[in-house]
Amino acid sequence: MNIFSVLSSDTLELEELFSGGGVIIGLVIVLAVLIWLVSSCIKIVPQAKAFVVERLGGYQATWGVGIHFKMPIIDKIAKRVILKEQVVDFPPQPVITKDNVTMRIDTVVFFQITDPKLYAYGVESPIMAIENLTATTLRNIIGDLELDETLTSREIINTKMRDSLDVATDPWGIKVNRVELKNIIPPAAIQDAMEKQMKAERERRESILIAEGEKKSTILVAEGKKESAILDAQAEKEAAILRAEAKKEATIREAEGKAEAIQIVQKANADGIRFLNEAKPTGNVITLKSLEAFAKAADGRATKIIIPSEIQGVAGLATSLAEFLKTNDIKTEVSGTEMDKTEFE
Repeated sequence: MNIFSVLSSDTLELEELFSGGGVIIGLVIVLAVLIWLVSSCIKIVPQAKAFVVERLGGYQATWGVGIHFKMPIIDKIAKRVILKEQVVDFPPQPVITKDNVTMRIDTVVFFQITDPKLYAYGVESPIMAIENLTATTLRNIIGDLELDETLTSREIINTKMRDSLDVATDPWGIKVNRVELKNIIPPAAIQDAMEKQMKAERERRESILIAEGEKKSTILVAEGKKESAILDAQAEKEAAILRAEAKKEATIREAEGKAEAIQIVQKANADGIRFLNEAKPTGNVITLKSLEAFAKAADGRATKIIIPSEIQGVAGLATSLAEFLKTNDIKTEVSGTEMDKTEFE
């Protein structure tokens, strides 16, 4: 046996071996392709998303949440759409106000896709379209406002922009929910002027507040003095009235006391006279009582007393009168004549 015969026999064995293995590999490949085709035809749409499906290049359907099957090769998913509300922050856009002041304003747009089909086929690059539409709408609105109105009318600008963008994006299957002005950046010179104006305004308000405070303080002090003077006058008036009333009451009490004393004295005198009349006294008793009355009238302080001439003849009068004069050390004038007490002795 030569070498050529050996090689030919080995080649035949290898050909038989490879022919059997090729069938197996082919089956494996076909099976893998079938599994891939079946798995590619099964699609699951997650929450808050939608798939736009095309068949042979034309719109076929819009898939919502859940599991879906498509035809292999002829069907394909053209666009995956997010249905949640989205936020886009656009860079600052240069705008010019009505009074020719150039400023930069950046906006934030909140939008939501309501129709996936219109979103997929309505406009190319929807986000870029919204950005350009926002810039042009903002320029139109700011062009009708002056600088001060622009700075103080954010809510009005937001509302106008939202209405305009919502109407313009409706054919694209997009609903604009809100538009907010994030920053309004005026030129540096305008910012400096605004800061100076604000400083002057604050200083003016401070001066007004100080003046009003001083005015109120002066008014309060004057009112306090006025009320104090009124209270002092009222107190003095009441004190004067009380003093007058007290003096009046004291005078009345004193007059009443004197009247009562006079009444008592008069009553006592009347009672004395009545008692004397009832007792029917003799002349001697009357004379003696008269002398006692003279003694009480003198009260030890008189130096002279006048005795009526009718009493001079009474018996025993000299002795009694001498004793009376000894105790009182007085001079007596009888019938217009002065007599010493030694003369009576």
